[in-house]
Amino acid sequence: MSEDFYDVLGVSSDASTDEIKQAYREKATEYHPDVSDDPDAEEKFKKIQKAKKVLTDEEKRQAYDRMGHDRYEQAEKHGFDASQGGAGAGGMGGDPFGGMGGGGMGGGLGDIFEQVFGGGAGRGRRRQRKGQDLRTELEIDLEEAFEGVEKQFTIERPEACDACNGEGHPPDADSRTCPECQGRGQKRQVQQTPLGRVQQTTTCRRCEGEGTIYSETCGDCRGEGYVRNEATLTVEVPAGIQDGQTLRMEREGAPSPDGGPSGDLLIDVSIREHAEFEREGDDLRYRLPISFPQATFGDTVEVPTLDGAAEFEIPAGTQSGETFRLERKGMPRLRGRGQGDLYVQVQVVTPESLNEEQREALEAFAEAGGDEIDVNEGFFEKIKRAF
Repeated sequence: MSEDFYDVLGVSSDASTDEIKQAYREKATEYHPDVSDDPDAEEKFKKIQKAKKVLTDEEKRQAYDRMGHDRYEQAEKHGFDASQGGAGAGGMGGDPFGGMGGGGMGGGLGDIFEQVFGGGAGRGRRRQRKGQDLRTELEIDLEEAFEGVEKQFTIERPEACDACNGEGHPPDADSRTCPECQGRGQKRQVQQTPLGRVQQTTTCRRCEGEGTIYSETCGDCRGEGYVRNEATLTVEVPAGIQDGQTLRMEREGAPSPDGGPSGDLLIDVSIREHAEFEREGDDLRYRLPISFPQATFGDTVEVPTLDGAAEFEIPAGTQSGETFRLERKGMPRLRGRGQGDLYVQVQVVTPESLNEEQREALEAFAEAGGDEIDVNEGFFEKIKRAF
């Protein structure tokens, strides 16, 4: 298991406190000495506890990110409270990484620490930030959602400027240490409060965290380090995807502002309405028009599905509005876990016009059933007769 606290917990450097706590609970359950069969469980459990303790404390985490793992551990080992910038128990007060201001110590404990461990503690490796996630929309047909599809689309996104390689300044620009943060890239303010000293670390605005300022900026990107370009991408849409679900394309988002990994591209999928089918989760619904004789005597008919026509038996005496289920004729479930059903609702169609033979047959049918009807009687006449 890596010594780096983020790797110990299996989280990214920009993980939230809640994500870190959740990762801790999972790792602690896995490596607790009372339940784990791992021969190194006790040692790993201690590392997990320490990682959680540092990364869930805002000040300790800021110090850890600013100094890097090795220097942070060395500072703690030698009695320095790296998060407060002061000495540990029994040590000297003040800032161990900054000048003490006069006296025989010269540059202060910061110089001593630099001589012993190499490099300025305040100039430790900064964790690279992940680029921002981007979002776009993709519309597909129901047939494409049924089968799965490879879709090509175009988006506009920020990309590293070719003229300056994403640096924001020409390669031959003169550089100097930022006078605002003394090259640290961050500014630290310590205030004395009734509850003790409170330290706040912020990114230097003048150099935007780089620790260096340049004599000129790139004319193509105006110092931003990136420009907006169109990109054509291809995404695999899985069979069975639901309307409103989101696909993620890793590292296809905005570039990192400091050389870290790019963000992700989130694709919100919408599915067009279908002319014949209505979707309800993994099931489909279809309205099947049938004639009066088919409803009366029953019939074998073909029903359309998204996977070709299927035969369907209409029972004799079927009533208009009845619904029948065709198993596994609906949408495929994501990740190959079976298939939904197709629900067929029959609608008995009343003919709008009859020829003479049909009219006579219908009158005979009505009379045979004990119903006397006047097919020439209008709607309002029937209403008046009823009352």
